[in-house]
Amino acid sequence: MKNLQVLILTVLIPAISYPQNYILPLWNDSVPNYRKSDEKEIRNQDDILGISKVQNPDITVYLPAARHATGQAVVICPGGGYWALAYDWEGTDIARWLNSKGIAGIVLKYRLPTSKSNIVPYLSPLLDAKRAMRLTRWHASEWNIDTARIGIMGFSAGGHLASTLGTHFDYGDPGATDPVDRISSRPDFMILIYPVISFTQKFTHTGSKNALLGEKPDPELVKYYSNELQVRDDTPPTFLVHAGDDDGVPVTNSLAFYQALYAKGIPAEMHIYPKGGHGFSLAIGQGPLEHWTDCCIEWLRSLDHK
Repeated sequence: MKNLQVLILTVLIPAISYPQNYILPLWNDSVPNYRKSDEKEIRNQDDILGISKVQNPDITVYLPAARHATGQAVVICPGGGYWALAYDWEGTDIARWLNSKGIAGIVLKYRLPTSKSNIVPYLSPLLDAKRAMRLTRWHASEWNIDTARIGIMGFSAGGHLASTLGTHFDYGDPGATDPVDRISSRPDFMILIYPVISFTQKFTHTGSKNALLGEKPDPELVKYYSNELQVRDDTPPTFLVHAGDDDGVPVTNSLAFYQALYAKGIPAEMHIYPKGGHGFSLAIGQGPLEHWTDCCIEWLRSLDHK
């Protein structure tokens, strides 16, 4: 009997496949706010895959098996201070985790403002995030996704980008030539993990602010990209996670955003852990902090019952 079980497992294991994934360019023809330069995309593979100088933004689509699919999807923005992307640590690993819960993970490789290929540096990340949201809705039926259950998720500076989309989205341009641009870029929910939020407060992450806006930015731009000041009545429900001992991006960023959401009556859930530092990703093996992922899944499921 034991030999038979081993034989069955040996036969079945090769038939097990990873969730479907493929790369889709964000822009079919001309990329907005882009000028050709001699820059090339840089990839550094150490214990984390870092990507910088992004020239061709795209999304990598990770889909769960159709039978497992819940209909939810999350566009994922890796962090990296707007200088680089922690692409596997806060991107593809997150997508695979979501797939294990029946949720589609869409990893966004967005342009970074520190590339000289940008015409106006601070515009490119948000343009790419809006496009990723629209494209996910455009392909929703073929990806087994519900168009009303697509959210945005971001880590650190990626959390700033995610919260920027959640406070600066639009509902699409009905007169646009490209049908994708007619679709809303509003996320249905936000998941912000140790996010950069404010550029006006003492607790701002100076590196992210300088990378996005420059060292001497226009005060109006600083206010515009301080997302605790930009919460709207239609800002989506939000889930926040931060560590109290984060000395890179202080927890006061999440606290300020939560207070702004609360003031507008936007549903929000926040988990603050005493220890964890910055950049913990899935926090595997880090004690209680590791359970933030369980809390997040419970929150995502609760959205369907409100």
